[in-house]
Amino acid sequence: MTTTKPRAKPRPAGKSADEMGKQQREISVSEFFTKNRHLLGFDNPRKALLTAVKEAVDNAMDACEEAGILPDIVVKVEAVGEGEAAAPAPSQATRFRVTVVDYGPGIVRQQIPRIFAKLLYGSKFHRLRMSRGQQGIGISAAGMYGQLTTGKPVKIISRTGEHSPAHYFEVQIDTKKNEPLILEKKEIEWESHRGTQVTIEMEGRYQKGRASVDEYMELTSIANPHAKFTYVTPEGETKVYARTIHELPEPPREIKPHPYGIELGMLLKMLQDTKSHWLSGFLSTDFSRVSAQTAEEMCKAAGLNAHKRPKDVVGLDAERLYKIIQGTKLMSPPTNCLSPIGEKAILAGLYKQIKGDFYTAVTRPPAVYRGNPFVIEAGLAFGKGPEQAALAVAPKAPLAEGESHDEDDNELARVMRFANRVPLVYQQSACATFKAVLDTTWRNYGVSQSRGAPPAGPMVIFVHMASVWVPFTSESKEAIADYDEIRKEITLALRECGRRLGVFIKRRERAHAEHKRRNIFELYIEEVVGACKRLKGGKLAESKLRNQLLEIAKKLTGGQKTDELLDKKTGPHGLPHSIIVTAEGVEGEIPSETPPPPEAAPAPEEPEEKPKRRAKVKAKKKAKAKAKRKAKARPKAKPKAKKKTGKKRR
Repeated sequence: MTTTKPRAKPRPAGKSADEMGKQQREISVSEFFTKNRHLLGFDNPRKALLTAVKEAVDNAMDACEEAGILPDIVVKVEAVGEGEAAAPAPSQATRFRVTVVDYGPGIVRQQIPRIFAKLLYGSKFHRLRMSRGQQGIGISAAGMYGQLTTGKPVKIISRTGEHSPAHYFEVQIDTKKNEPLILEKKEIEWESHRGTQVTIEMEGRYQKGRASVDEYMELTSIANPHAKFTYVTPEGETKVYARTIHELPEPPREIKPHPYGIELGMLLKMLQDTKSHWLSGFLSTDFSRVSAQTAEEMCKAAGLNAHKRPKDVVGLDAERLYKIIQGTKLMSPPTNCLSPIGEKAILAGLYKQIKGDFYTAVTRPPAVYRGNPFVIEAGLAFGKGPEQAALAVAPKAPLAEGESHDEDDNELARVMRFANRVPLVYQQSACATFKAVLDTTWRNYGVSQSRGAPPAGPMVIFVHMASVWVPFTSESKEAIADYDEIRKEITLALRECGRRLGVFIKRRERAHAEHKRRNIFELYIEEVVGACKRLKGGKLAESKLRNQLLEIAKKLTGGQKTDELLDKKTGPHGLPHSIIVTAEGVEGEIPSETPPPPEAAPAPEEPEEKPKRRAKVKAKKKAKAKAKRKAKARPKAKPKAKKKTGKKRR
């Protein structure tokens, strides 16, 4: 009996080119990021909550500093329930309302919807100067995430001055068109005379510890000691991070692009967009560090007429010009476009937030990568502070064989990463900063370190990169790309901090050893004094001998130098921009909270006696001057004739 195989079903006919062409359509940038929101830092609820706070705070800080106003920012995170349900406990909540208020310059009414509800819209992308924001995505992406997860719009209140009205907006993003949808707009009464308030309701998760909103606020206050932050936690606790520096950092200036930082395609675009009428003028005005003479030499070397129209330079001519530009020796780009934190401000931030025994800070000279200037700064805090050290002296229970009480060896150093004063909390292992920390040989400076791991012990490492364009590894701005020039500068800064730390550790160990020897000598001084007294039959000045022996013991154990290292009566010799803290006091320049500059207040009224005294002094001066004038006006008396003598005058 034969069996027949069932016939296979015929395959469906393929689509024609016309059918496939009908399926092609444009994708808006907001529609793309809606499906790929993990690229912007919204890949999980806990990280999304932190990212929303970060983007709002960055915008507020940039606005205040650009307007010349000391930042005063309020951040409030509160748990909310779904619908009309009561809000659950913060640890159990899945929906939060984030509110960020700044008392800066405010935003004009026409720009509010686009700033908060349109991706890739901003004022910082096309200019070369240091700023926290770069791409014009952050705050609008946070609003888009809130719209996707809760369906609620972004609520904005802004006011530009005391005599102007406060504008209230509720906006959402039209993801197909990447345009703002204005749901409500009106003028309202607002207690603040100037500033901006943004409120976003979104899905999130609140958890304390590392990589949380709490840690972000602490790190931001360290890198921005000139700002005041008021943070209201979801649990209702209010944390105030007061400013320790009452002066704004030096404002960065916008610069032209450097020739070393452009590629051939960018050069072609600039040639077409320039307003210059000839080629040499284009090179000298559209680029930095290119003088008129250098521009003419470049044109001559490329075989081009210096007065040729830039738009006519295309093809092989443009390629020759590009090669000549890259081969010409030029000065590094100007660095007034950067605003580094500075050693004193770094010390102030670390000293304010972190308890330790030793603090130091280093700012490297400006460097360049791909034609972009940047500055690397590093700071270091070591130890647990005198209070925790005193607690560690308490006796502990005996341990079994193989156990150890030394917790410092098990504790790894904490690495704080910053870019343009913004904390980088996630993707630590992918960052050039963390790789440079691992590559530094900390054992040379007296700190234990395992292979492929950060140094061990109670230590905090602070690294900041200031640049006109930070090379982040992704749009979420969480890690710095591993350029050789950047990693080299970070390594050099860390080595300088390590050398200072090594000097401090060696000095402290030497001082403790000498102090221990001195204590041993002092134990036997009383016995020696008593024996000498017995030998002298009781006729001996005990106090004088005791003081002499103490001076000898002091001299043999380092003398005044040991006392200075232990008592901290003078500044840290040979350790610039450093602070040493002990139970006896603080050594070095303490970044105390200086009071703000006085406002223009009416001068206090002086007592009545001072004006009277001043009037008397003025009257006496006038009388003296009048007497002198009268004396000059009187005719001079004739000199008396001298008596004649027999001697002749020679």
